[in-house]
Parts: sequence; structure tokens; C-alpha cells
Amino acid sequence: MTRPQDTAATRGDELSSDSPTEATVGADAPSSGAGPGRSLLPRNTLLRHLLVLLLCTVGTVVLLEATDPFRNSQLAQLSYYAIAAGGLTVLTGLNGQISLGHGALMAVGAYTTALLLGGDGEPLPLPVVLLASVVTATLVGALVGVAAARLHGPYLAGATLALAVGLPGLALYFRETLGGEQGLPVQAPRAPEWFEAFIGAVSGNSATTTKWLAYVGAMCLLLTFFLLANLVRSRIGRTWRAVRDQEVAAELAGIDLGLWRVLAFVVSAACAGLGGAVLALVVRLAAPSGFTLVLSLALLTAIVIGGLGSLLGVLLGSALLVFLPPFITNLGVDLGLDNTEAAQLAPLVYGVVLVLAMVFAPAGFVGTVRQRWLAARARR
Repeated sequence: MTRPQDTAATRGDELSSDSPTEATVGADAPSSGAGPGRSLLPRNTLLRHLLVLLLCTVGTVVLLEATDPFRNSQLAQLSYYAIAAGGLTVLTGLNGQISLGHGALMAVGAYTTALLLGGDGEPLPLPVVLLASVVTATLVGALVGVAAARLHGPYLAGATLALAVGLPGLALYFRETLGGEQGLPVQAPRAPEWFEAFIGAVSGNSATTTKWLAYVGAMCLLLTFFLLANLVRSRIGRTWRAVRDQEVAAELAGIDLGLWRVLAFVVSAACAGLGGAVLALVVRLAAPSGFTLVLSLALLTAIVIGGLGSLLGVLLGSALLVFLPPFITNLGVDLGLDNTEAAQLAPLVYGVVLVLAMVFAPAGFVGTVRQRWLAARARR
């Protein structure tokens, strides 16, 4: 017997497939191999995603071993941006909720990591620390999600904005525990022996702490994207689309709108917590200055530039956040600007890129490409 939730979810999926909104086309387009055309990938979603995960793992090892320590550090930075932005694009692209507070949720994950690794005794295993950071951020996200379940659009954005502004400030009031303005230093764990043996066997390079943290960030990113990709293609993802596109129809079909919105917020908060934990390990510091409103806005611009609801778009938008500023700064220095002027040039160029993306690719780069691909396929 078909349940009303399934029926509404299917209807929502059909509606979004027939007439996808321009901004979320990245989330609504079928995944590779799911369409009627020929594909080398398996048609089963889980097998297809497992194969992509395996290929991406091999590609990640090759990339990290072929680049120098500075690029390894940049790739680690890319990983925590993409993890947090991946959760945000599920919340905004699939469920239609706007959050400006994900920087604060990253702070929860980062401070949890710093506290668990900063004790005098033997530190906990790294997987346990990362899991604890995810659980803590998930609990905070659940509280915020319940409180904001009835809010929409600018009201929800305003509520999460207050979270982004207020939560990092708690470090100033609990100075003895959270370190105040200076924050808490994070003792990054050393690379285990099996990792050193693996790197020695693969490339012969030295297994530095920077390389180890780059691998930790990359593995967290791949695992997060694998889970999110399967979630998006499941009944849960279809129900989120139904809630986003047809609120009234979904409610008439028996879907609890508030419950599904809270679930989306919880999943997104878990990703933000993991992103914050990786950030604390890479930066080796958890301080209020690292989780300002600018971080939340940067995550939002990353998913908008890449394409709402698209994990590939998240990766592209995060790469722009990491690689574009130093590239523009170096270009400005080469053109004769001093260091200060060259550093000020980077935000200007990033803003220009954002404006151009909104004008010429309103669905984001990946969303626009998918839009044109779908249009070309429909004309055949």
C-alpha cells in the first residue's frame, strides 16, 4: 500500500523534474546514469556512488602526492569549506531553507575538537573526536532547527544570523574554558605508523603532519559527499523537494513539514560540525575570530556560485574561495601593486565573479551547465 508521504514525494519529484526552478536545477537534475541515455556507470544508485567514491579516492591520493606541502594545506582548507557547504546546499537547495548561521555551527565542532584534544592525558582517537564534534553540532542544530521550524525566508535568515553573531561570542564569557579572544590551541595528532608506511609505499614521500591532515580532510569530504549523494537520491531527498516545491500539497498528503525541515537542519548541522572539526585540526586553533559572519556568508556564496543543491557545485564554489584570493593577490603583486593593495584586490575580484555568476549563470555554474544539457537532450 502506498503511503501518503511517498505519493507526495513522488509528485514533488515529478513536478521538479518537469519544471525545475531555475535556481535549484542543480538539485533537481537526474544524476549521471539515472537517465534513459547510455552510461558506463551502474544504474543502481548505491553501486554508482560507490564506484564514483572509489575513483575519487584514487584521484585524491594522486593529487595529494603530486602536489607540494603548500598545495596540500590549501586542499585541506578546501575540504572543510566543502564539507560545511555540502550540508548547507542540502538545506537550501533541497529543502528551501536559508541559513546564515552555519559558521556558528562550525564553531561548535571546532571547539569540541579543541577541548577533546587539549587535555593533559592521552588524547582520544581522532575518529572519536570527529564523531563527538559531529554529535555536538547535531544537538545544537536540532535545537535551532526546532526553534526555527515555523520560520521562512528572511525570518529564518534573521534567526540564524543572530546565531552566527551570538554563538562565537560565548567564548568571551566562558574565558577560562574556551580561551576568550585568543581561543584554544589545537594539538593536531601525529600521523600513525600505518599512514607513514602507506605513503612510503605509494610515493616514497615523507608523511608530514600537513599531509596527514590533508588526507584526513579529504577522507572526511569524500565520506560526507557519499552519504549526502545517497541521501539526496533517497525517499528523504524526494520528500525534502516536495516540502520545498509544494508545501500545501505535501501537508495535505500527511507530510509533517516542521519535522522534515528540522531533519534537514540536523543533517546540515552535522556537516557543519564535521567541517568545523577539520578546520580546527588544519588551522590548529579554535578562536571566535575564525567563525565570524563572513564565514557563514562565504559558505552561502560558494553554494550559490556553484549551483544550489549540487555537490559538484559546492566543490567548485569552495575551490574559488580557497584558490582565487591568493591567485589574484599574486597577480596584483606581479602587476606592480604593493602587498596591501594586492590583498585588497582579491575581495573585489571575488565580488565581480559573484555578480557575473548571478547575471550570466543564475543557476550557478554547474546548474547552468546542467540546464543547457537537459535542454539539448530534450531537443533530440
